[in-house]
Amino acid sequence: MEVLEHIEAAPVTFTQSAFEELMRLKEDLKLVEDQYLRIGVKGGGCSGLSYLLAFDKKEEHDKMYQYQGLDIVMNKAHVMYVLGMQVDWENGLNNRGFVFVNPNAKDTCGCGQSFST
Repeated sequence: MEVLEHIEAAPVTFTQSAFEELMRLKEDLKLVEDQYLRIGVKGGGCSGLSYLLAFDKKEEHDKMYQYQGLDIVMNKAHVMYVLGMQVDWENGLNNRGFVFVNPNAKDTCGCGQSFST
């Protein structure tokens, strides 16, 4: 008998533009069924930790989340760093890419891609 995993609401939110861009990327990349949006952090960057946003397979220490039908995987240890974070997508003349608004970040670098707690 297979045990079904309980999927919770994601600990992060997305602006409409970020969500639309992620769905566009997901479709353009023609992902296989077992690839999900990965959100997390990794060591490095100007301020000590940098954000991770990619499509990836679920790993042993991951937990599944969902945001408006989008399946998300996140290492359980990363939740405390991104809880309450909002991901935005900017597509302007001076800046194009995902922007992370993180209430847990004590300091962020000028590029907005790394932070410290």
